[in-house]
Amino acid sequence: MLCLLLIYIAAPVFSQVQTCPANINFNTHDLSNWSAATGLVGHAVQNYPAPNTGVTSISEYSISSTGIQVITSSGIDAFGGFPTIPTINGYAYNYAVLLGSTATSHDLGGNSRNPGGFTRSITYTINVPGVPPGSASVPYTMTYAYAMVLENGTHNSNEQPLFKATLSTHDSVISCASPKYYLPTFNNASSGGGGSGTGATLDTATALANGFTNSPVLFQSFGGNGGGNYLRDVWTKGWTEVTFDLSPYRGQTVALTFEADNCTPGAHFAYAYVALRNTCAGLEISGKTVACINNTSEYSVPALAGASYNWQVPAGWTINSGANTNIINVTVGNNGGYIINHEVNGCADLMDTINVTTTPPTVAGRVLTDATVCAGINSSPLTISGQVGNVVTWLSSTDGVSWKDVGVTANNYTAQNLNTTTHYTALVQNGSACSIDTSAAALITVDPKTVGGMLNPASLNVCAGQNIIPTIDLLSYTGSILNWQLSYDSVSWSDFTPAYQNSKYNAGTVNKTSYYRSIVKSGVCPADTSTVASIKYINVPFPVAAINPDSSYICYGKSALLNATITTGTSYNWSNNVPLTGTGNGVVGSVPYNTTATATPKATSNVVLTVYNAGCPNPLKDTFYIHVTNPIIVSAGDDTAVVVNQPLQFNATVNDENANIWSWTPATGLNDSHIPDPVAVYGLNTDASVTYVVTAATSAGCSGSDTVVVKVFKTPADIFMPTGFTPNGDGRNDMIRPILVGIKSLTYFRVYNRWGQLVFNTSEAGKGWDGTVGGKLQATDNFVYMVQATDYTGKTIFKKGDFVLIR
Repeated sequence: MLCLLLIYIAAPVFSQVQTCPANINFNTHDLSNWSAATGLVGHAVQNYPAPNTGVTSISEYSISSTGIQVITSSGIDAFGGFPTIPTINGYAYNYAVLLGSTATSHDLGGNSRNPGGFTRSITYTINVPGVPPGSASVPYTMTYAYAMVLENGTHNSNEQPLFKATLSTHDSVISCASPKYYLPTFNNASSGGGGSGTGATLDTATALANGFTNSPVLFQSFGGNGGGNYLRDVWTKGWTEVTFDLSPYRGQTVALTFEADNCTPGAHFAYAYVALRNTCAGLEISGKTVACINNTSEYSVPALAGASYNWQVPAGWTINSGANTNIINVTVGNNGGYIINHEVNGCADLMDTINVTTTPPTVAGRVLTDATVCAGINSSPLTISGQVGNVVTWLSSTDGVSWKDVGVTANNYTAQNLNTTTHYTALVQNGSACSIDTSAAALITVDPKTVGGMLNPASLNVCAGQNIIPTIDLLSYTGSILNWQLSYDSVSWSDFTPAYQNSKYNAGTVNKTSYYRSIVKSGVCPADTSTVASIKYINVPFPVAAINPDSSYICYGKSALLNATITTGTSYNWSNNVPLTGTGNGVVGSVPYNTTATATPKATSNVVLTVYNAGCPNPLKDTFYIHVTNPIIVSAGDDTAVVVNQPLQFNATVNDENANIWSWTPATGLNDSHIPDPVAVYGLNTDASVTYVVTAATSAGCSGSDTVVVKVFKTPADIFMPTGFTPNGDGRNDMIRPILVGIKSLTYFRVYNRWGQLVFNTSEAGKGWDGTVGGKLQATDNFVYMVQATDYTGKTIFKKGDFVLIR
């Protein structure tokens, strides 16, 4: 094996540099030195002979759609999803040519697919260089790549859309470099007039075996039974490379032609992409010359039609796949060496060798070290350790999930001025041949900056004898409470022993001025001191007073008497939130001092007595609680009128169920004056009007009253009607209605104008007409009324007449 390898190394003919034909790869951005043709399959063809200098595109035959176009900027094919300029096996093509479009014979303006489909082609006439210095067997190779998009026309195979490449000499075709592709069918299409036959069935298995894929993109098909429907009938084949050797034809002329044809009947499209390499020096292995140990890598050569491939890799390497193809996937061993490929078919016998060195695989290592810092101004140096390879970049993350590129490639990084806990890791790669790996991360924990907080209350006065145990609260602090401190002069401080770490402190009985503060610390941050709270002891007696009673219960509208005795104090005052009388002048003459006040609140209230003692800044506040019942509201009903001997039913109501003690004054005509619903009957001797006062009271003595007036008519039951009214809005005589005496129910009250039109109607007693019709004021005029009612005995009473409306 070693001898064979040395032989390969000593054979430079397999890598000799040779010049390719000018613009063979379209590097001039146009079709220079290429000839072209467009037309209809089997019909007229328009030729564009070389040199075509400056020509970048050619239209389809007789329509504006582009049929041939040089591509200088790669895009993505809409049906196949592959790039329009390829990179294959590590070789990047820079230019390509698009042959064809989605145009069909329907684009000629007719409804028929005749006269057939479009054809497009480009041709390069290659003058193969004569025998160079050295052996006549020196290869002269060329490599092209192609990809295609074909619509399935469901025609017989020989009529389907196609793409083909043809390499021809003056008397033959070099078949190994001349592939031809179409969508195969089972050739069972039937004929029928007007395109009514049955289409051929696609040979899907063969299409897939030939590298075709059914595109998911729908296309509006006009052929066969498609009828202009959108179908999933487009098939694509991605980029494929072909290499051929022209050394047997040195000194001769060959022609390389690429052609894309629509289906022969028309109505189904084809287009293809073609790209060429600008290297003609024989077989070239593509792949990395520096490989990463234990990683996988790919090496390839351009494919030859019908070729066999023999690969040799360095000792210790493993060919994982593709050993008998033009592309191998290998696992790299510990040592480098030579990769050799021998590629043979009917028109080429090629060999190439590349020398590959190895590099150790990436080891990401870990970032040193974890740290804890205080928020704000901080600095944490980080170092990558145990890695094999170089740092590609550092990454940071505040949640361990989303990472941000720091943009530093050194082995060291210093995290500074952090305010949030952050993870740091490094991406490491041992050369481009090895994969990138992520190191173990370091965690920089950021403790929030210490805030000592505020003591509340900030200051407090305590007078002699004041019954108070002050509580001090620590608020708005950040960190943990280490201890509290005490001082009697706010200069010298002593720690609590044992340490006191709660946020509330009860100062206990105060008999000396004292100062307090807390010490707070957040993690590694420096400790901070809270604000100072002072409790000042004042050797002046605290005011003393006693109230009696401290609460009372009164009825709404009544008063409560407030009594207090002040035994220590020099002045006082009462709160003024409720009406008060008899509060005195606020000066305590001598002690004990008695003060009274009368309160008349409208609702439940507190009345506060505040007592001061000169020299003590703290007043005594004592509270009288006065509960006021809700007002008792009695309704006796509406005023009414009756005739003698007509029974009158009263029905008084009250809003408080506890107000169940009833009284009617006077008791004239009542059957019971101590119930809410007595019945009254009046005789001829009764006054013409009786005004009753009805009272409802609770057992606690709270009460409410209402009045009701009863007019007594000493006539039979009747209906009285005014002779006119003045609806002027002055509140006097603004409405006209019947006066019902002894009436049980009103049947109707109707008003008519002088033309007999009804302008008002009601059956509701007490309701009258306001002098408007539809909201419009009526002018001074005479009107007619009709009224009918039933008296308390059941007798019907009817009245009619007229009245005058006066404006």
